[in-house]
Amino acid sequence: MAHPKRKWSKARTGSHKSNWKLIMPNFVECPQCHAKMLRRVACKNCGYLDGKQVLKVGEEI
Repeated sequence: MAHPKRKWSKARTGSHKSNWKLIMPNFVECPQCHAKMLRRVACKNCGYLDGKQVLKVGEEI
């Protein structure tokens, strides 16, 4: 198994371990239905993303 060539410093180890999100992601308003949605994710209310419908919402499969 491969081993590291040098030891990581305590400061580098601490900064590596602390690199995770402490806050919730920001929500934005959907331009189609004005519901709150995550950025870069299709709206769960209307199914639109970047002005195009990518999900069919409300239809039974």
